[in-house]
Amino acid sequence: MNATVVTAVRRHSLVWLAAANAVGVLLAMLLLWPELNDPLAPLTYGRWVPLHLDWQLYGWCALPLVGLLCGYFLPDDARAATTARLALWVWSAGLLVGGLGWLRGNVGGKLFLDWTGGDRDFWAFAGLVLWASLAWQALRRTDIARWAWAMLLALGAVPWALHRAGSPESFPPVNPDSGGATGASLLGSTLGVVAIFGLVPWLLRLPAKPDPRARRLYAAGFLLAMALFAGINHGDASHHRPDQVIGLGSLVIWLPLVWYYARSFVWVPASRRWLGAAFVWWCLLVVTGWLDFLPGISEQVKFTNVLVAHSHLAMAGMVTSLHLVLLLNLGPARAPTARSFWLWQAGCALHVAALLWIGWREGVEPGVLYVRGGVADICYGLRLLAGMAMLAASMHWLVTLGRHASDTP
Repeated sequence: MNATVVTAVRRHSLVWLAAANAVGVLLAMLLLWPELNDPLAPLTYGRWVPLHLDWQLYGWCALPLVGLLCGYFLPDDARAATTARLALWVWSAGLLVGGLGWLRGNVGGKLFLDWTGGDRDFWAFAGLVLWASLAWQALRRTDIARWAWAMLLALGAVPWALHRAGSPESFPPVNPDSGGATGASLLGSTLGVVAIFGLVPWLLRLPAKPDPRARRLYAAGFLLAMALFAGINHGDASHHRPDQVIGLGSLVIWLPLVWYYARSFVWVPASRRWLGAAFVWWCLLVVTGWLDFLPGISEQVKFTNVLVAHSHLAMAGMVTSLHLVLLLNLGPARAPTARSFWLWQAGCALHVAALLWIGWREGVEPGVLYVRGGVADICYGLRLLAGMAMLAASMHWLVTLGRHASDTP
């Protein structure tokens, strides 16, 4: 992969991670000291939330995957590099335009689909520019597998789908006909993550170890899991139904299988600690996600900070660790220090633990969030400290990985 593209992907990815983390720290301060909203008005808590959520998802969580696609589909030359860097700037411009619109109060109300009006059109245009850039330059390569071409063609529908989903006419921000996530929907979304991870080593073109059993077992397990997914109820099913509980619980088979599969490829040495961390967070995510879904527990934690903790376990824990793996395997790099690795992991663990603590308490005693000087302030204070630690770590990664690949010793 062209060194300038590698550097551009890392910089754009980590800039949005740091920016979203900075907004997260501000939000944590506003939760701990609500009176700070007064001097900030009209840029109060609700105006900043979309920036934190969407910059994390479409900035940090998306751009390392874009780098993965660039590494596989783009030729290693200056022509492709120019096209890729332009597409990245347009994508980042879409995030910036969206952020300015949200601060003005132009929000559609749909979680992670907050673009409205002309901002929504520009965001779809940014996605189309990125896809067209990949497809155009990929035509110059002769070593792209058929499955990869099929995947690239399918990705061409994503900008249109996001634009359509963000429309006020497509579906309401709050669906009155839905009781929430079902075992089937959670199983399906998690199997999507399993599928993406299965493709990662191939898109990175990592050397495979001689023994193919792990890769065959992974493929067979995925086919069986899809068969199970197809066989359980996909409607508005209760979490008391055995097929929903068993279906979601079947994800535990992926705990050893994912690690066995990952070890069948040769990863860059500097990325291995991040791969291990991603696996630990993955195990916690699967187990706690199933426990949260069980009857009796779900009723207590639904709509509490326990679910917020679970989402941070997924995004700040598993996804962030995995994306550092991607960025380090895209090309030569000066790896972040072990200190920043542990700073992030400790901060994330503290963040999740504090939210679990207050979430479980509010499930039993909802009024606990409205009492100043109590457990809520303690948990929100710990959350703020954790967020500051993760912000510091992300800034370090930007300085370290943001250097040009040619500067790497």
